[in-house]
Amino acid sequence: MSQTDIFDSETLVPDEVLAHRAATLLGFQQRYDRVHDQLRLLLSADKLADWSKRHHRRNLPICELVADQYPLVVFHGDVGTGKTAMAECIANRLLTEARSEDATIFRLSNRVRGSGKVGEMTTLLAEALKRVTASVGKTRRAVLVIDEGDSIAAARSQEHSHHEDKVAVNTLIQGIDDLRRYKGRIVVILCTNRLSVLDPALLRRAAIVDRFDRPSDAERRELLEMDLDGIEVTPAQITELAELTGPTGDAPGWTYSDFRTRFYPAAVARAFPDGPLRYEHLRAAATAMVGSRIMEDR
Repeated sequence: MSQTDIFDSETLVPDEVLAHRAATLLGFQQRYDRVHDQLRLLLSADKLADWSKRHHRRNLPICELVADQYPLVVFHGDVGTGKTAMAECIANRLLTEARSEDATIFRLSNRVRGSGKVGEMTTLLAEALKRVTASVGKTRRAVLVIDEGDSIAAARSQEHSHHEDKVAVNTLIQGIDDLRRYKGRIVVILCTNRLSVLDPALLRRAAIVDRFDRPSDAERRELLEMDLDGIEVTPAQITELAELTGPTGDAPGWTYSDFRTRFYPAAVARAFPDGPLRYEHLRAAATAMVGSRIMEDR
């Protein structure tokens, strides 16, 4: 694997694409407001001493404790609930508002698991952490987003856990421990569908643990109203679509991903290229689909 393959993307901040995407994420502002203060504190640990001297005329002991927290955030929830997209957009907004120059958002590739060769995953993970730390130099900042974090951070105590997996988890934990010396200039956001399988030692280090759920009835209506803007559908039809995409019997309600990667393309395909997209196309596509199965967190 080449070095460039370690990351799916390396995005310089501010990024207009991520800023635009944030506007399309339902509930982005509410979630951003909820995690903003703690994330800002994580990314500003190097400024705590100055803050303390300015407002308390000395460096308070509590500041040293706060500055030494682990720069780890965990986003968890069912598949398709927007964890990774939200992580990247939150990082972009936060770093932009902080006016961090030359900040970078890295998204770790699942290819870091390697091809199964002994020691390969550990080597690639260590290389990824090395590249992130090298990018910040003495003044810059970075956020590392890890998607499907349970694939490299599962509990070492699991019976089926191989030695290679255990060594990789040790590498990740040690890497996060080492990041504390950067005093918040590097933060890791780990996204996982299965919180319960994460290694307890890693989870104990998380400064923030935030849950993502499938959209509620009201959220599905809001999503449809936003995404179907410009299409001739009535409020009653929006409500019906929201009901069709909700939980029924043993079938779960749809995820955000179900709407945007499966439902909308299926509906547009029924209309394209001969006529406009109409409600009957949307309804037909909705009735022909079921929501993604729930990822069991155990």
